[in-house]
Amino acid sequence: MAETGSASTAVAPRVMHVITSLQTGGAESMLVSLALAARSKGQEIQVVSLTPGGVNYEHLVRAGVPVMHLDLARGRWNPLALLRLAGAIRRFRPGVVQSWMYHADLAATLGLALSGRRRRTRLYWGVRCSDMDVNQYRFGLRTVIGLCVRLSFLPDAVVANSHAGRIVHERLGYRPREFLVLDNGIDTERFRPDAEARRRLREQWGIPNDVVLLAQVARVDPMKDYDCLLAALRRLPGVRAIAAGEGTERLADTPGLLRLGPRRDIPAIFAASDIVMSSSAFGEGFSNALAEGMACGLPVAATNVGDAARIVGDAGILVPPHDPQALASAIATLARMPPAERTALGHVARRRVVERFSLERAAGRFDALYAQCGMNRLADSQT
Repeated sequence: MAETGSASTAVAPRVMHVITSLQTGGAESMLVSLALAARSKGQEIQVVSLTPGGVNYEHLVRAGVPVMHLDLARGRWNPLALLRLAGAIRRFRPGVVQSWMYHADLAATLGLALSGRRRRTRLYWGVRCSDMDVNQYRFGLRTVIGLCVRLSFLPDAVVANSHAGRIVHERLGYRPREFLVLDNGIDTERFRPDAEARRRLREQWGIPNDVVLLAQVARVDPMKDYDCLLAALRRLPGVRAIAAGEGTERLADTPGLLRLGPRRDIPAIFAASDIVMSSSAFGEGFSNALAEGMACGLPVAATNVGDAARIVGDAGILVPPHDPQALASAIATLARMPPAERTALGHVARRRVVERFSLERAAGRFDALYAQCGMNRLADSQT
């Protein structure tokens, strides 16, 4: 499988990131991490969101990253928005347009074509999922994916965050010039064991330090299959668990489950926990939540979806999706381990993320990809 090499000494090009939204999510978090890393190195970047608002929009603005939105409503296309994107591309003169997710891939392709800069700007699409069950979503998603399949020969490369995602999209009919796999990266200084956060949150929740606590961090969405998780927890009387993410505050009342809703203190939540869970049924590429929990020293009980096996390795237990009994059994096995054994498995989990999936490694690989355009930037600055 094609992958990029080490960073080049070429001048770093201007990079414009185009994304569907800046709400919470794995793609959004990865974009923010890359944007902040680039800004810290003095690189010129701009972020464009198709839709307005979002927690990550506010995060970027506070950090001083240039960010704009096209004021599109979800599920509705507006030709004026594409003209605004084309104008932004002409003004910024990027060497690279990097898009994230289907709608943004399509918008970036059209906006770049309208800008008149296609010959001087490389276009990289971003594939962030694997086997999406489009029947669970609006019909428009199927249409957009179909258009992306037909136009997939246009970008200079498609960048997937998982091998599973690349395989699925090749089967769908994607035929790009290059199909790269660049893993997500985790900030292992932000996501790390934190005894003080553990003490503080457990005290706030009324959970003693010696009680095994499970954590799932994911929005409520068909892909995340909370029905499976709740069914698994109902098979484990006495188990304590927390669910954090948009919509979790409205989950069905389940004994032992603390429903937190959207939270911004995810590193502290993981630090307060003992096991990271994921009940995803489909669609996952590279699960940030699993890797973030592992970086905080947590072993894994999760469904084997997307690249989960490659992420988790021997740091936990993976089970088939749609199987609450198997998930309950995996959770019970980890929960019944002697504390020292579970802690040792957590050390394996953190070491795996530090060595293979760090933010520094991911940012370096994106830098290496974008550096191919560095000389284009020098030539353009002289015109």
